[in-house]
This record gives sequence, C-alpha cells and structure tokens, in this order.
Amino acid sequence: MAAKAVILHAALLAAAAFAAAPAFAQTNDPNLSQTQVDCLNRTTAAGVGCDKNGGTANNGEKPGAGGATGGAVFLPALIVDLFPNTPAGAAPQTPAPSNGTSSSNGSGNTPPPAPTPNGPVAVPQGLNLAEPPRAIAGEFVPNEVLVTVDGDAGVVQQIANSFGLQARSQRQSRLLGTTLVRFGITDGRPVGVVLAQLAADGRTQRREPNHIYTLQQAAGVVNYAFDRIALDSKQASGENVRVAVIDTGIDDTNPALAGVIAEQYDAMPNVPIEKRDHGTSVDGLIAGVGPLEGMAPGARIYHARAFEGGKSTMDVILSALDWAAEQDARIINMSFVGPKNDLLGTACRNARALGIVLVAAAGNNGPKAPYGYPAAFDGVIAVTATDAKDGLMPQANRGAYVFISAPGVEMVAPSGAGSDVVTGTSFAAAIVSGAIANLIHAAPDRSADEIEKALAATAKDLGPKGRDNDFGYGLIDTKAAEAAKQ
Repeated sequence: MAAKAVILHAALLAAAAFAAAPAFAQTNDPNLSQTQVDCLNRTTAAGVGCDKNGGTANNGEKPGAGGATGGAVFLPALIVDLFPNTPAGAAPQTPAPSNGTSSSNGSGNTPPPAPTPNGPVAVPQGLNLAEPPRAIAGEFVPNEVLVTVDGDAGVVQQIANSFGLQARSQRQSRLLGTTLVRFGITDGRPVGVVLAQLAADGRTQRREPNHIYTLQQAAGVVNYAFDRIALDSKQASGENVRVAVIDTGIDDTNPALAGVIAEQYDAMPNVPIEKRDHGTSVDGLIAGVGPLEGMAPGARIYHARAFEGGKSTMDVILSALDWAAEQDARIINMSFVGPKNDLLGTACRNARALGIVLVAAAGNNGPKAPYGYPAAFDGVIAVTATDAKDGLMPQANRGAYVFISAPGVEMVAPSGAGSDVVTGTSFAAAIVSGAIANLIHAAPDRSADEIEKALAATAKDLGPKGRDNDFGYGLIDTKAAEAAKQ
C-alpha cells in the first residue's frame, strides 16, 4: 500500500505540473533523456536528431520536424475553428460526435451514451499505473481519452467510476468491432497517466488519445489534371461507383454538385457549419458536373461532414468512417492528416479487409515533417501533389509511405463561393479517388489489391528511378492502369 500511495502521489504531482505548464507533449517517463523530451516538445533546432514519433533518431531513420507540432493543444472545446478567417471572439462549440445525423437514411442508430454522473467526479484512491505513462506525439484533446470496451453501458459506467472519469459518449463501431467510449478527464491528470491507469482494467481493449487531424489545403479553365493523368475527359466515367468523402460541410447548391451527392452524414451535428469550401472542392474534383467537371462524372458521393475550421478529432473521424463503411462505399477519400493512432489504423485495416480502396493526402507540412496519417498506414494509398509540369509541390510531406503522385497545385475547383484555385495534397487525393472510380467503373470486379498493384506498375516515374520518398511510384496514369492485366 505504501508503494501505491507513492505512485498515486507522483501521478497527482505530474497532473499539477501539466496544469501549469505550456502545451507540450505529455510524458511522465523517468527513463526519457532531456534530448528525447525536447524532441517530443519539438524544441530542438528544426527537430535535428528526432525521429517521426518524437524520440531521438536511430537506425538510419529520417529525423522528423517541420510543420506538424508534437505537443498537446489545450483546446477550450473538442473542435475549434483555427482558420485565419475565424471571427474575433467567436466561441467554439462542442460537438456530439456519437450521435451524427444522416440527411437521407438517419443512420444514427447507436446506443445512448451512459448517464453522466451528477456533481464533480471523484478520483478513486489507490489507482495503480499498469504501465509507464505514455509519451504522446501529435496534437490531441488534453482532457479526453478514447477506449474500446468489452461490455455494455453499465460496464462503461463502472469503468468511469473506477478511474474517476466521465463517460462523455459511446457507440458501437462497425470497423473496430467493439464499443468505442470517449472518457473525459475532470481532474487535470495527464492523458498519458490515465492511459497507463486504464491498462490495468481487462475490460478495456485499446486506449488512445483523442488525436486532432487537419485538412490539407495549401492555398486559398479546364482542369489540367485530365491531361496529366492520361484520362480522356470525354470518356471519363465513374457511373454509380460509390465514393465516400470525409471532409468539411459542402455547398450542395453549387451547380458542379447537381445530382452528385447521394447521401450526407453529419458526424458533429451540434457544431454549426461555417466552412464549406474544402469539401465542395474535393467532391467536385472527384465527380463534379458542368464546366467544372470532375475526374469521375456519374460517381455517387456519400459525403460525411467531420471537420469544421479545418480541424477534427479521432472520435468524430471514426464515426464518419463507420458510416462510410455502412454505405458500401468502394472508395473512401480522406484529405486530412494527423498523428498515428492505433484506433484509426485498425479502422483502416478493417475497411481495407472489406474491399474498400482507401485514398489519403500525404500532407502539406514540408519535407522534414513527420509521417502523416492515415496516409502512412499500410493499405492506404498516400497521394502527394504535383503541378502542371509534374514538379513536386514544395510543401508536400516526404517519406517511404508516399505511394503515388497526382495533380494538386493551382487547380480550378468548385468551392462554397462558386469556384476557386486550390492547392494541396487534399486535392491530389481527390484526383486519385476519381481516377480509381474510373477503374472500378470499367472493371467492377477489380479488387482493392489489384487496383493498388496496377497503379504502382503503370505510374509515370518521376524523380530518382523507381519508387522514391518524394513522388512514390510516380505520376498516376489512368489509361495504363485500366489496361494493366488484372
């Protein structure tokens, strides 16, 4: 009992220290060196000597630094609008991610969340650390954790009571195959400490931070992408191919989206929609009609709104992914980037096992940035952006996970205001999703694995010979990929 008291006392001291400290990476591991702590906080000069996960580089891995921050962001709410055009003094609102709404089929049939206890939540005495506190890379919500639980609402509340947490939401996840719970930390304990404490309870299966993800737009006529990816605009078709898009809200009154949107789902219904440009551009580049024709006219877009102000969180994104899988989508476009998260990795792996082609933006955080996820997960096609002369977008992430290149620099696309010139790996990902929709329309039985192999085998090599960290296999060639042997 004396040892337990010492551990508890240390945890409470750590919580007090984090409450007063700047928003850097949370770690309570006494075995970390000062250099490793600096790497997690990204305070070393340009991240020199740091690997992509925030530790010191070794085994020849590329050091990670650059645009992505490695520390927690103390957000006043779950999601905040961090775009430059945020109105001064605008109050952020908290979404209800577990009760998303669909505009067509009402697919929000999830079990109700466990009742929230009245009054302050007391932290039980004698909590043990089942494993060392985790050092967490990337931005995350500082007072929440995501946990998969083996049990019903009653079990969820028992766990909350046992660890002094608040059950803020819960739902059955199709892609995770279990109950996903968003627990709130009400006493200031660091996320890494709470995750280590929860590991002691066998009813908890996976325990992760509620990471934050950002859309990948860098800037802000005929689309030159058709010519660059060898796709005849007169023959392009994704007719009846189901493409799910996880993004911002959209302007569905834009003429370019007339008849394009099959269904919509709002994964954060309690947050007002203020930004519609990014999602409108992505949908339009995939399947737009009229003067701003997309890569795959006729494709059916299943649009999940999961971002506001360019930001979202892991629980919201997982809700959107589950909805997309329930729509039997053949392709899921994910034009966003964030830290590595095991729950997202599991969802992507299980979606791929269902035969879904996953396409994601490689990231716009620069050549020294850490790997961007979900793009860097196995089974996800990571897309980087090139310009009209096949030059690499300077802001693009680099790394062995980059799979293929596609036009994404200064392209005309639909937007909430009508049309705009857009740049970013977000839009390159949309071009690839549209190209894949063409492949599926031409050969509906072609599997996700076959499509991935065809894209790799037929890409136009750019940069150093063979696959490289800048261009991946090279520029996508839709005509060659369609002709490739299955």
